[in-house]
Order: sequence, then structure tokens, then C-alpha cells
Amino acid sequence: QVQLVESGGGLVQAGDSLRLSCAASGRTFSNFAMGWFRQAPGKERELVANITSGGVATYADSVKDRFTISRDNAKNTVYLQMNSLKPEDTAVYYCAAAAIWTMTEKYDYWGQGTQVTVSS
Repeated sequence: QVQLVESGGGLVQAGDSLRLSCAASGRTFSNFAMGWFRQAPGKERELVANITSGGVATYADSVKDRFTISRDNAKNTVYLQMNSLKPEDTAVYYCAAAAIWTMTEKYDYWGQGTQVTVSS
């Protein structure tokens, strides 16, 4: 089992920055690919960014060049640095862990989510 706890969400204005954190506990964090997903009201959940166990990152086109995913295996934590935030980034953001890297939602463990609201 892997437990994931997100933090760092909040209410910001357009153009501001936020950094989300996801602390993992349980099985060996470094073995897992990690992903950040988001779900806006009335929309399907979407992959924002993911990172392999080796640190290779992939981004959705909508956040490329604005968001950065990173991981600190010593701290069992994955981060999502979000810059130049837009109102359309408003969503609940979820952290997830996968034993096998994937671009789908087939992740094995999920956090409870953290709300990000961007006002215009």
C-alpha cells in the first residue's frame, strides 16, 4: 500500500504561482511513477504531468512551459510547480502513484485531492 497526501492548494489570482506537494508513505516511493491529475467541475479528470521513477517528465499541452513536476526520493515527495496560473487551471488536483508508468489513469494509488482556484 502507498498513502498519498497532497498539500499546497489554495485561492490565487491569475498570473500567480503555487507549488503542490504530495507526500508518500508505505512502499518504496522511488520505484513508482508519479502523476498529477486534475478535475474541474463538470469535466473529466485529466493528466497534467507525470514523472518516471528515473525522473523523466511528461506534460499535458495545456500546462507545458508553465508547470514543472519534480520528485525528491529522499523525502518521498513529488511536487508540481505551477506558474502563470490561469482561471482554466481551477480544479481539484490529485496525486497518484503507478507501479508501471502510463499516460492513462491506470494508477494504483491516489491521494484525496487539493483544491486550486484561480481568480481572474
